[in-house]
This record gives sequence, structure tokens and C-alpha cells, in this order.
Amino acid sequence: MVSESEQRIYERLTELENEVVTLRDAYLVVNKRYALALQSMQLLTRSTLDAALRSAMAAERSALACKNASLAATVAAAVNEIDAAEAAADAAAMAALAAVDAAAAAASAAAAASAASAAFQAEEFAVQAASEAAVATARAAAAAASASKLALDAAAVARTLRR
Repeated sequence: MVSESEQRIYERLTELENEVVTLRDAYLVVNKRYALALQSMQLLTRSTLDAALRSAMAAERSALACKNASLAATVAAAVNEIDAAEAAADAAAMAALAAVDAAAAAASAAAAASAASAAFQAEEFAVQAASEAAVATARAAAAAASASKLALDAAAVARTLRR
């Protein structure tokens, strides 16, 4: 026969066992959600880094297009083709604007990568991606600055023909 105090002990043990099972189940749910959040953060960070790198490449390509348009404006000016020089100068200006837009996109992507790394307690991958995105932003900004200077030079060449 079980005494009353033993009965209470068994009841309490059963309650504690149920609490442990409940806590374990809750831990598994939280752990699964954390793993999913981490996977989402890594995907977001990879996408953000990709966007920053693509924006930097777009800015560099726009700068190259601007350089070529500026060269075309200079060549057209040399043979006194005013309309061609002005069209090339306009193309250089548009390429410079595209480079500026790409640089802004790279900056946004870098900011998103930094925010993602901060939001998820600076996981190593996120911090590395944010750093690479920042480098891509610097590349894009340099390309945009170069494109702007070339566009201004092309416009100056075209203006000299009008005189």
C-alpha cells in the first residue's frame, strides 16, 4: 500500500515529467524556427550580396559605356560632326546616370546586408557578405564618379563644336 505522502510525491513527479516533456517540445519548436530563420537570413544575405556585386558590375559597365561615348564625342568633334558629338555626349550622360543608379543600388544592397547581419546577431557569413557588399558599393561609386567625369568631358567637347 502506498502512503499518502508517497502518492503526492508520485503526482508531483508526474507533473514535473509532463513539464519537462512540454519544455522539450517547446525547445524543438523554437530550435526549428531559429534554424529556418537562419536559413532565410543566409538566403537574404546571399541575394543582397549578389545584388551589390551586380550593381557594381553595372556601374563599371556604365562607366565603360560612358568612356566609349565620350571617345565617340571626341572623334566626332575632330571631324566636325556636331550632331554626332552631341548624341555621343548625351549617351555619355545617360551612361553616367546609369552608373549613379547602379551605385545607389549597390549602396542599398550593402545596407541590407549590414542590417541582416545585425538582425541575426552578426553570423560570420552575414558579416562577410556585408563587408563584400560594402566593397562592391565602393567599386560602384568609383565607377559612377568616373562616368560622371567622362560625361562632363564629352559634353564640353560637344559644346566647343557649337561655338
